[in-house]
Amino acid sequence: MSFGYQILGFGSGGVGPPYDIEYLLVAGGAGGGNGKSAGNSEGGGGGGAGGIYTATYSLVPAGTAVTCTVGDGGAGNATGSASGASGSDSSIAATGFSTFTTTGGGYGGGFNTSGGSGGSGGGGGAYTGGAGSGNSPSLSPSQGNNGGTGGPNGQAGGGGGADGSGGNTPSGSGGSGRASTITGGSVTYAGGGGGGSHNSSHGGGTGGGGAGARGSANVAGGNGTDALGGGGGGGSTPDVNSSRSGNGGKGVVILKVPTANYSGTTTGSPSVSDSGDYKILSFTGTGTYTA
Repeated sequence: MSFGYQILGFGSGGVGPPYDIEYLLVAGGAGGGNGKSAGNSEGGGGGGAGGIYTATYSLVPAGTAVTCTVGDGGAGNATGSASGASGSDSSIAATGFSTFTTTGGGYGGGFNTSGGSGGSGGGGGAYTGGAGSGNSPSLSPSQGNNGGTGGPNGQAGGGGGADGSGGNTPSGSGGSGRASTITGGSVTYAGGGGGGSHNSSHGGGTGGGGAGARGSANVAGGNGTDALGGGGGGGSTPDVNSSRSGNGGKGVVILKVPTANYSGTTTGSPSVSDSGDYKILSFTGTGTYTA
């Protein structure tokens, strides 16, 4: 799936010709929900991936500070029948440019609990857990997809991903993420977390989604991958032998700046690399680039 683009202009007042900067926003993934022990262990829903979006804007160079805010992943837990925490938003803002935001992933639902809404929706917990809504609030193209629904036999729904919905019971796998070449190579971001289950193994979505817990094997829900915004895997068997549900992965904000225009003035210590005629700035925490 290709990304959509916008051309967003800044106001006057700079010195020298404006130039285009491409950006990628990925919000924090959500934590998976945890199930409970009742005979066979009951699974919690997978966490939804953080919302993802890219665009290009024309920036007046001199002295314009671009502020990049990176969303944290939501926490999982080891508490029976408890939902995970939603991820936090990522955003970009500059003078003359309205703040643009992608939304943190929706939490994975606990036992009998629906997943939360967000960039991608969280999976529902086992038995009656409904799917959390993705692309909430709505962006075009979509920043994410719905989670999956929980069902019987201890199986929970998967968290939604950027390019695929979370699996409904009995599949429960996390939704697939979305590939971007902004860094020069193809990297997949924003995969959903797998739902927890008693006997089945529900994998996380491509793009950093954590795998769901398998209660019969006392396997923990996997964490979402940081800097990819993946959702955490759902948990199972929250008792003395139990494993917790997985944490969501932190998001990222990436800027692609023409090398000929690059100022080198940053805060927040982004990693800086070269890709052809561009500098690639990857922020994993809040920081700025000043043109």
